Amino acid sequence: MTDIKQTRKSLYRLFFPLLVVIALQQLVSLMVNLVDNIMLGSYSELALSGASLVNQIQFMLQQLVAGVGAGVAVLGAQYWGKRDVDPIRRIISIGLKFSLAAGVLFCAVTTLFPHEVLRVLTNDHSVIEEGVKYLRIMSWTYIIYSLSAVLMYSLQSVETAFIGTVMSASTILINASLNYCLIFGNFGAQELGITGAAIATLVSRIVELLIITVYILKVDKKLTMKIRHFFTLDRVLLSDYFRVSIPVVLSGALWGVAQTAQTAILGHINQSVIAANSIASVVFQIFAVFGMACANAASVTIGKTIGEGRIDLVRPYSRSLQRIFIVIGVVSGALLFAFKGVIVDLYKVTDETRALAISFLTVLSITTVGTCYEYPVESGIIGGGGDTKYAAICDNTFMWLFTIPSALLSAFVFKFPPVVTFIFLKADQILKCIPNAIKCNRYKWIRDLTRST
Repeated sequence: MTDIKQTRKSLYRLFFPLLVVIALQQLVSLMVNLVDNIMLGSYSELALSGASLVNQIQFMLQQLVAGVGAGVAVLGAQYWGKRDVDPIRRIISIGLKFSLAAGVLFCAVTTLFPHEVLRVLTNDHSVIEEGVKYLRIMSWTYIIYSLSAVLMYSLQSVETAFIGTVMSASTILINASLNYCLIFGNFGAQELGITGAAIATLVSRIVELLIITVYILKVDKKLTMKIRHFFTLDRVLLSDYFRVSIPVVLSGALWGVAQTAQTAILGHINQSVIAANSIASVVFQIFAVFGMACANAASVTIGKTIGEGRIDLVRPYSRSLQRIFIVIGVVSGALLFAFKGVIVDLYKVTDETRALAISFLTVLSITTVGTCYEYPVESGIIGGGGDTKYAAICDNTFMWLFTIPSALLSAFVFKFPPVVTFIFLKADQILKCIPNAIKCNRYKWIRDLTRST
């Protein structure tokens, strides 16, 4: 009994400080999206719909960058367990190069072909035109975000996460202030509507990158990185990085395409469905933030434990973490259900949009329980333990063989109500709990990915 208590205490000391700081960072970051959402929703429903389509492109980039960052975090955490810092610096350099390439690609495509990109997501001409105004400026944030996000993953791998909270807090203050001025034309500023929201986001992204770059180069004492480290390329570690990150990057790319397909399915129904989905998505992310942050915290926890050579602790840690995920999921779902009406009432939308948003959030309050378990299990425990292929296989099997086909049939063949289509789009969050629980509790995913240096 004493050994069990000691094991749990050692887990809690490692996991919960990371969880709280990462969750706060993600929460503050998501509040930026919520502020944008509410302010644009108060300005006009058309502006909200246009911005929501562009945010889907941002989501695709986030999935790619998350895959790149996951490779840095998984390898970095295991080397951190060995207190071997030099390989971590080299891995960060590799991750930055791939992430920058993704950001440049997204910026180029959306700058050159904004109408064509948005036409994939909806056939509503007025929404497309409004979205193009937003996208022309937002496209430049993609390069900036791709760098700052990977740097944030790098710091998390060595248990430094609080700077992300500072960074995100500065972002929300700048973004909200500039939104208030530029969207509505307050304090003598010109009323720019959706264009003003894009300018505010661009400025806040620039500040984010400056903060985290200065911290890494001047303040951080763990990595002790210098500018020259950003330009190195270790070919041995590059092969390790490929092996770990390519499955996650490909999975993220396919997942981003799948989420875009989901938005396109809803976007081709009507404008109210687009706006309701935008509201529901942002509100869900706010309430599920602790569950999503569990994946990052668990990945570092498991990876560091393996790097330290404490394989004996991985199984009890895994069992305890799964129980934590379930509790967080139930609490998150209950809170989302309780407050959904209050939050939707903050938006200035039509009665149809409001009713749809309430219905969508009711569905999400149930599926949140599954999300808060299945996602941190496959990406946190299993991925952090060294098996990054499993999440790619599981996610995309469910998405392309069940979710997308069933939603297409629901929306365009059987003409079911939007809420039924939405249920098909989110049902995989419950279904994936079964294979993830089986995989996790067989413990065949435990792998030491480090090299002797």
